Amino acid sequence: MTSVGSTPSQTVGPYLHIGLIEDDGPFAVPLGTPGAVWIRGRVFDGAGTAIDDAMVETWQADLSEADSGRAGFARSDTRQGEFALYTVVPGPVCDGAGGSQAPHLDMSVFARGLLHRLVTRVYFPEHADRHPTDPVLATVPPERRGTLIAVRQGDGYVFDVHLQGAGETVFFDV
Repeated sequence: MTSVGSTPSQTVGPYLHIGLIEDDGPFAVPLGTPGAVWIRGRVFDGAGTAIDDAMVETWQADLSEADSGRAGFARSDTRQGEFALYTVVPGPVCDGAGGSQAPHLDMSVFARGLLHRLVTRVYFPEHADRHPTDPVLATVPPERRGTLIAVRQGDGYVFDVHLQGAGETVFFDV
């Protein structure tokens, strides 16, 4: 019997929007949840052009079971030029070694030309005092850490993702 190798990977698209048919879409928590905020941003390619056919997903593990039981999962596309996700700023998360990680959201990015999702984190500026002791953020060179910190603006935060080039967002190998 002849052994057949794996088939080549397929890049994301062109039907990425099919994956957006989701129960709650951009809402990790219901509208009107006390303390909830919007996280908005754009996804840029290596030339600095905003991508209008990307998708981002965020999740956080510290919401209570009363908060929809979805562990803070939300998903949004960039068809309108930006993504928009409605969630609460998470609390610190245990690091598994008796300490804690700074409050953050985990984020996956899907876009044309990618064979696999890219994984990053969104940290929050009001928790800057916790950033130096975060075990994951500590692995990132100091000059690149700013690519992981959202900017407070209006009714929430802005977090732009740069896939390549100057200011490339830090992505993690998971």
